[in-house]
Amino acid sequence: MKRLFAAAALVVAVFATPAQAQKIDLNTITCKQFIDSDKETISLLLMWMDAYFRDEDAPAVVDFDKMKVVGGKLGAACAQNPTMGLITIAEPIYE
Repeated sequence: MKRLFAAAALVVAVFATPAQAQKIDLNTITCKQFIDSDKETISLLLMWMDAYFRDEDAPAVVDFDKMKVVGGKLGAACAQNPTMGLITIAEPIYE
C-alpha cells in the first residue's frame, strides 16, 4: 500500500508544474467538478481513490483496465448526481 501511495506521489510530482499547481479537497469536490476536470486530473483522482478504497493488505498493483471500468461507472453515476460529493458516489462503486 505504501508503494502505491509512493507511485501516486511520484506521478503527481512528475506532472505537476508550478504554473498549474492546485489543491483539491477530496472531502468537498462534487461530481460536476470531477467530470469537468481535465483528463490528467481525472486520472490522478482515480488512482488516488483506488488506493484510498483499497484494503490495507491488498497488493500494491495498479490495474489500469480496472481503473477504466471504475472510471466509467463513476462518470455515469456522477452524470446522474452532479451535486453529490465525489467520495460519497465513489464509495459503493469501489466496494
